[in-house]
Amino acid sequence: MNIGEAAKRAKLPVKTVRYYAEIGLVSPNGRSASGYREYDEIAIRKLKFVARSRSFGFGIPACRELLSLFEDRSRESADVKNIAKARIAELDEKLLELRLLRDELSHLADSCAGNARPDCPIIDGLAG
Repeated sequence: MNIGEAAKRAKLPVKTVRYYAEIGLVSPNGRSASGYREYDEIAIRKLKFVARSRSFGFGIPACRELLSLFEDRSRESADVKNIAKARIAELDEKLLELRLLRDELSHLADSCAGNARPDCPIIDGLAG
């Protein structure tokens, strides 16, 4: 099938499918006589796998590694688990950062009178 149909089946933009092919993440299985990329069911499964991995926030290098493990039937699940655990640690760190930012912004918002006067602790906090 052509790239448009592959993108539709994988629920990805054509531009993303083309990018994944350009970086060698998920390649088409060939080209038609007229030069168009052609994708088979295996490539569609890989595209869906990468899309789902990206939705969990895995970067391209981690997706490449996960895809390699996905294709490797002799893989050890411990390898996959280690990648997932590393991503969980990254998410935990990001959550902590977001909580701290939220708390600080909440404090600034609570400190602001929100009236017609120009002085504003939020502006001061953002500037400082």
